[in-house]
Amino acid sequence: MTTDPLTNALETIKANEERHKKECVIYPASNLVGRVLRLIQSKGYVGEIEFIDDGRTGKFRVQLFGRINACKAVKPRFSVKAKEIERWEERFLPGRGIGYLIISTSKGIITHDVAKENGIGGKILAYIY
Repeated sequence: MTTDPLTNALETIKANEERHKKECVIYPASNLVGRVLRLIQSKGYVGEIEFIDDGRTGKFRVQLFGRINACKAVKPRFSVKAKEIERWEERFLPGRGIGYLIISTSKGIITHDVAKENGIGGKILAYIY
């Protein structure tokens, strides 16, 4: 287990996807991990997300569909301006229109498409495709 909950969560999802599992349990739970999971869910990469209160930090049970080819947290978390998002797209994503960069902005955690549309920058947290 790593010291970064987001890295740990995405590595767990990727490992279980490679093993063709139907679900996985992610712990420890955090608000950041929950928001990123909901964003990934809204894009159709994972199914139901259930929070399990274990009396400590909690866990997430995530239903997997087998649609994820790669997902990884970006370390260090680079700052990105709205005009520079395309450069980072080329660096982390395999092609135009394939996958999403997940960016933490002042408007919340959003995808790179929404950030470009609204003209806001932030910190790159992860990518998924």
